[in-house]
Amino acid sequence: MIFSRILLLLLCFVSLGLMYLGLTQTTDYLIPLILTLPLLLLGLYDLLQKKHALWRNYPIISHLRWLMEDLRPYLRQYIVEGDLAGKPFNRDQRSLIYARAKGEKEVHPFGTELDVYAGDYEWLTQSIKPTKHIEGDMRITIGGPQCTKPYSASILNISAMSFGSLGANATEALNLGAKQGNFYHDTGEGAISPYHEKHGGDLVWELGSGYFGCRAEDGGFDAQKFKEKATSDQVKMIEIKLSQGAKPGKGGVLPGAKVTEEIARTRGVEVGKTVYSPSSHSTFSTPIEMLQWARTLRELSGGKPVGIKLCVGKPHEIFAIVKAMQETYILLDFIVVDGAEGGTGAAPQAFTDHVGMPLREGLIIVRNALVGSGLKKHIKLGASGKVDGAFAIAANCAIGADWCNAARAFMFTVGCVQSMKCHTGGCPTGVATHDKARQRGLVVPDKANRTQTFHNKTVEAVKDLVAATGLNHTDDLKPEHLYRRKNATEIHTIDQVHPFLKTDELNHGTEHALYKKWWDKADPNRF
Repeated sequence: MIFSRILLLLLCFVSLGLMYLGLTQTTDYLIPLILTLPLLLLGLYDLLQKKHALWRNYPIISHLRWLMEDLRPYLRQYIVEGDLAGKPFNRDQRSLIYARAKGEKEVHPFGTELDVYAGDYEWLTQSIKPTKHIEGDMRITIGGPQCTKPYSASILNISAMSFGSLGANATEALNLGAKQGNFYHDTGEGAISPYHEKHGGDLVWELGSGYFGCRAEDGGFDAQKFKEKATSDQVKMIEIKLSQGAKPGKGGVLPGAKVTEEIARTRGVEVGKTVYSPSSHSTFSTPIEMLQWARTLRELSGGKPVGIKLCVGKPHEIFAIVKAMQETYILLDFIVVDGAEGGTGAAPQAFTDHVGMPLREGLIIVRNALVGSGLKKHIKLGASGKVDGAFAIAANCAIGADWCNAARAFMFTVGCVQSMKCHTGGCPTGVATHDKARQRGLVVPDKANRTQTFHNKTVEAVKDLVAATGLNHTDDLKPEHLYRRKNATEIHTIDQVHPFLKTDELNHGTEHALYKKWWDKADPNRF
């Protein structure tokens, strides 16, 4: 404190002296005056302001604390952290994504940096007789018996990220990359923007509780607006968002200051007016009502696949949806399971850290609900939540997923450097911002090529993993192919760690106490 006060006093004398000399003798003193006078004014302000105790007690010098806080993420990421220490994505994960996106070599020297004897270490089992070569793209067909326009999807696609959370250039680059690579781009709940449409890449239209893009004046669902957009050839599937991994069970607020004319036009809301997304849908309140609405959406879209996306919360609610499908025989075409480890943009920290089920457990529960009820043969299962590479895709497929979606991995392909500024509008690379000056750095054709290249190289890496196991497709992967270490001396296949129900086991009476409890509690007439 004494040092700060002495510094401020010296600045006062120096500034007054320089001011006198600059005015009476020569202009040579004006330059140092220009440098010292702002510091003097800052110090005086610090002494007089009443909001920050540190500023009042340590004028000028205390601002170094704020400077170091601003620099901390960069210093930690580039200097302090080890290759495996960064969160949510460590340096090795980011470097691999960047290398694949740029088409560079992705080999690793001198052996793995992972501790293969640490608990939770996982690996795939290779065969002594691997498959020689897997031809073509790995794709899966989504669309059950009630769907007249099934969609052939890649095993890796761009997960839901709205225009609004991402800027125009990022959205455009992702869609162009999807077009070039023949995979789909989920719109997120912010509706279909001009930047989704510009290059004609395949779209999955996500409908959240705000019904953006097909929103009535009262905030409800407008069937005619939905039909006009859903019948577009570019829209391949419709996804009803029940919840998302970053903030399951919570709605959203888009402040009026952020509702620009462009966003208002895209979402179908008023310019400058705060928009609320409720925590639940107004079009249904029970599992059966949800399925009836899904059937309506399928009819309005011309027979396209309709499914749901959710982060698993109360397991019996998943089983209630399954029972509702059995009772009504209105089938969903797909279910996407989002994990609590997922998330882009911003969400309340309490929700991000402590609400929602992680992907692995949620995926297994939904898989068991569909397999145990005998419905899995009609309904495809997607996985979304920190999918960053080939092993994540293969592991998810081994426990029941048919395909995977990735969000942050594709953000890295268009320039994200994990600066953790998504919620501020100050994204330095122009990805998660609507600042035109910052977006200028994101060159669409270049980032689109990187998006395509990352996708293609990751799918090729998945094919290599599948071939190593002696199989021909991710569909062939089973829990027995995925091992997990419990501790330094014990290993298990994943079906020894988690229960995997057999086909129709729920219908015939499962002996697994927890699944029996959930199944018995499930009611198709209420969540």
